[in-house]
Amino acid sequence: MDLIIGQNQAGAGSASGDAMIIDGDQKTFMQDVIDASRTVPVLVDFWATWCGPCKQLTPALEKVVRQAGGRLKLVKIDIDKNRGLVQQLVQLGLPLQSVPTVAAFWQGQIADLFQGAVPESEVKRFAEALLKLAGGAMPGADLIAEAKAALEEGRAQEAAELFSAALHDEPENPEAWGGIIRALMALGQEDQAQQALEQVPPKIADHAEVAGARSALALAAEGRKARDQLSSFEARLAANPADHQARYDLATAFNAMGRREEAADALLEIIRRERGWNEDAARLQLLKFFEAWGFDDPATTAARRKLSSILFS
Repeated sequence: MDLIIGQNQAGAGSASGDAMIIDGDQKTFMQDVIDASRTVPVLVDFWATWCGPCKQLTPALEKVVRQAGGRLKLVKIDIDKNRGLVQQLVQLGLPLQSVPTVAAFWQGQIADLFQGAVPESEVKRFAEALLKLAGGAMPGADLIAEAKAALEEGRAQEAAELFSAALHDEPENPEAWGGIIRALMALGQEDQAQQALEQVPPKIADHAEVAGARSALALAAEGRKARDQLSSFEARLAANPADHQARYDLATAFNAMGRREEAADALLEIIRRERGWNEDAARLQLLKFFEAWGFDDPATTAARRKLSSILFS
């Protein structure tokens, strides 16, 4: 599959996002904000030309609204050109003594606000909370949910394309990065999966979604080698049940074959027999399995309970 990570497979939504960004004033405030908020959540950016932090915040607001693809509206109000409006809003309790101030409107009412030049990640969380209040979500969340469903149902190529489209809008989304790595692995394209892993932005490299995909990729390579020697490991164990290395390698092979419960049980048996074997290798490998499978996976949950029982018995 010729996949460009970050390619917008679904078609760009920036045009509709741009249409939702306008300059407002006191004459149109009722129409642009109050009335409009009855159908779409509205962010109002109160700013001033002399305000340095405003110049940092406004681009972040515009970017997030564009990413929302028409699900959010941004109205920018220059407080110096709209003093009468500002005075009215202050009398209604809106704190506009300092800028930038961003107020969220929904159903004609102020739903939330923040002040100061917060990071883009905080702007995004603020927008997501507003959309959730309105019963919606960012398009990226919908794309990722659709991509995860496709991957679970075995439609790996479709999943990869959807994750790529999500990365087009949100290049630092860890769920999308973890998902596209797993989708490429499911397609048998481990080299591309490794390349994708190397492109993950450093600031999210340790996120659970990325770390899990990294572990899954590493385990896949180990498992491929071990799977070819499955019968050999089983024969060694039959001859000597205390051959921990054979049991360890067998666990790796089972994991590569999708036999998660058996993989976990093999490592748990090593821990039960000799807890500190090979510098705690069995426990560390088991934790790696958990990371790759996902901490909510039934196999992880069951094995974690068994591990706790062994360690605290």
